[in-house]
Amino acid sequence: MKTKIVMLLALMISTAGFSQKNEIKAAEKALKSGDAATAKSTLESASSMIGSADPKMQAQYYSNLANANLNLADFDGAVTAFKKVISIEEASGKEKYTADARQKMTQMTSELVNAAVEDNNNKKYSEGANKLYTAYGLSPKDTIFLYYAASSAVQAGPDNYDQAIKFYEELKELNYDGSGVTYTAVNVATGEVESMDKNTRDLYVKAGTHKDPSEETTPSKRSEIVKNIALIYQEQGKNDLALAAYEDAIADNPEDVNLVLNKANLYFTMGDKDKFKELMAQASDMAPDNPDLLYNIGVINMEQGNLEEARDAYKKALEIDPGYINALLNLSTSYVNEGNGLIDQMNELAMSSKRADMAKYDELKEQKGELFKQGAEILEQALKTNPDNESILAQLKNIYGALGDNENFMRIKKLLGE
Repeated sequence: MKTKIVMLLALMISTAGFSQKNEIKAAEKALKSGDAATAKSTLESASSMIGSADPKMQAQYYSNLANANLNLADFDGAVTAFKKVISIEEASGKEKYTADARQKMTQMTSELVNAAVEDNNNKKYSEGANKLYTAYGLSPKDTIFLYYAASSAVQAGPDNYDQAIKFYEELKELNYDGSGVTYTAVNVATGEVESMDKNTRDLYVKAGTHKDPSEETTPSKRSEIVKNIALIYQEQGKNDLALAAYEDAIADNPEDVNLVLNKANLYFTMGDKDKFKELMAQASDMAPDNPDLLYNIGVINMEQGNLEEARDAYKKALEIDPGYINALLNLSTSYVNEGNGLIDQMNELAMSSKRADMAKYDELKEQKGELFKQGAEILEQALKTNPDNESILAQLKNIYGALGDNENFMRIKKLLGE
């Protein structure tokens, strides 16, 4: 009886192997005729038994499945199957399909990256991000694809922020740096600057086809990555995660004052004004002679309604760089904003017939006018050294229009060429 049972099992295994061979052959025939869908369905019908097949048949099976997926533009499925081919043949020590798998994976990588570039050019950022991530899966050594996938996911908008976080966190875990050196030389025939590896560049220069060799160092992207993680969490309202990310970012780049400013702004959003002021002071101490930093401090304070602190920062920036146009414009705007802040109160008083309210209305109206005039005076002074600056002229025109100062309004319009 035992002999019969063993023979029966052997017969079943042999029959299963024969069935798998037939299905693989049928799939190959379908692929050759261009019917990838039939090839894939045929192979999938044999998937439950392929694990018991010998390595040679398994590699053949997954090679055909990969090609079917590739023809159907199922890149993720193709990648998974091609990798399976390589791992099976590496383990068995016999390579028949590996070279084809590697060649097609390289080709896929190039096609996916080119398609992602086209997607991004057409503002299809989500599709571009997915293609770049698949390209990274095909070529894990090219971590730049993962970096660009994260950037595309951010550009795709809030619906893709979780995906962007996933990619950035993966980059962080990989300790992705992104720094390097770009080697360039000028093509003598075309006059264009071309990038290439160092050995090729040096060879071309020696041959005389290129000249003016140059090297440009690409800075590390690590601080940008940890900063973006924090900014995305902040945008999503996940404040605790954002704070933790800022701590990581600052620890990684302690001299980046903008990180301290971003963290301060988050604390203000969370209602912790004491921590906000502490961090703003820390940022100011970190770079007291940096006009850009002082300008940013002014911007954040103005966004939070701290007009006096904003003006103080703008004035300090202007002491360092008197021609800092944006600081001049924002300093002027701070007075206009304060004046506009009186309008609601004036409107309420305008509805009253009480003499005291009418007097208060007149007082506020005069106060608003004086604030607008202060804003205009700042720009008039700036105009003396920047007579053709359209931003200054446009803001001045708006202020004089709001003041009802027709003479100055028409003067500025003329300067604008209107």
